[in-house]
Amino acid sequence: MNEAAIAKALATAFLADTMTITAMEARGSHVLGQSCDWIRPLAARIMAAFPGGVRPRRQRVVEIIRQSRAFLLACEEHDFHALNPTLLPTKMHPAQSIRTWNVPSITSTDALARWLGISPAQLDWFSGRFRRSASVRIGSLGHYRYRLLQKSSGQVRLIEIPKWRLAELQRQILTRILNHIPPHAAAHGFRQQHSIHTFVAPHTGQAMVARIDLQDFFPSITLPRVAAVFRTVGYPEAVADALAGLCCHQVPDHVWHSEAGNLGTSSRNQLRLLYRQPHLPQGTPTSPAIANLCAYRLDCRLTGLAQSARATYTRYADDLAFSGDDEFRRSAKSFVLHACACVMEEGFTVHFRKTRIMPAAARQRLAGLVVNGKTNVPREDFDRLKAILTNCIRSGPDSQNREQHVNFQAVLSGRISFVEHINPSRGRKLRTLFEQIVWA
Repeated sequence: MNEAAIAKALATAFLADTMTITAMEARGSHVLGQSCDWIRPLAARIMAAFPGGVRPRRQRVVEIIRQSRAFLLACEEHDFHALNPTLLPTKMHPAQSIRTWNVPSITSTDALARWLGISPAQLDWFSGRFRRSASVRIGSLGHYRYRLLQKSSGQVRLIEIPKWRLAELQRQILTRILNHIPPHAAAHGFRQQHSIHTFVAPHTGQAMVARIDLQDFFPSITLPRVAAVFRTVGYPEAVADALAGLCCHQVPDHVWHSEAGNLGTSSRNQLRLLYRQPHLPQGTPTSPAIANLCAYRLDCRLTGLAQSARATYTRYADDLAFSGDDEFRRSAKSFVLHACACVMEEGFTVHFRKTRIMPAAARQRLAGLVVNGKTNVPREDFDRLKAILTNCIRSGPDSQNREQHVNFQAVLSGRISFVEHINPSRGRKLRTLFEQIVWA
């Protein structure tokens, strides 16, 4: 049996169950059919390479095994005939600190298919195991629909909407797995009992507020990072990859020709390259929760950095906020540089044009809210919405529906509800105007 095959067999055995040196040595000896004095040091080396108890990818373990001189010498001296390591029962292996999470035990892709209520072939199809090239037009066979949103800044955001069957599978993953995994305490987006209000509240009335924006937050979270989250939960590599495939997507190139006709060639090509890699799509049930989990290490680092500067840190999706007293105000510029370095080291991109350092003497604005003194809706936003409502009363709602919303009444009501949540007094004034509108 050749060296590469033996290394793969050993790696599979090492990862089949609990990753302790003794257990790995026993499984390695079982697969080789004999006890070898070099297996225990090799197991220790692998454990040292992957601290924290998270199951690594098999290929990473194979690379370490094949770098071992003791292993290479043993392969030269002995004609090993390794047993089939797939005969070993694979078990869940969550990281030590998260073993109390109430997630279902799924140890094979066949078991995952049964859990989802689909066939193994359907699992392969939905998870993109036989993923087509992004350059191939798949049309109605694709699992997503697309909607391009043009932002006021001139940038665009692609909403990737899963079709109903894939959306059902994603909702099952969300409710039975992801909702049982708590994000970092600093994360306030996409969580029950958290909101924009809880995101900005710690920064209200502070001497200095700093804001950092993450660019292309969802598409920058790639499939390998999502799979790593599921391996951290304890799922074997094949199961984690399948779950990640169900939650990620790559956008076919033809979408940018049909949906982005107003974009220049350079912008279209940049977006095409960004979205053609398997990534976390904005518009699925699972993406917000997974994004929070993928940003967990970033949240840990920025929380520690903020504490060292006697500051407070919170995050709402791609908005990062920091605040503190006069001591933080004096070090804010250097602090923001360190925070941006942490962001980039964790694989995210900083939108430097949106980075702001805001002393109390200037307007301090986070997530569209003013936080000087108390949390409030900006006066100009209130006045603009009030003017729209007044014109709806005078000239009818159709005259103000410039963006051609299908349900303009619900859009306006939602905007008023947001103001009511932040400033009930102003919200009541707007609601009174809204109730005077005559809807066709």
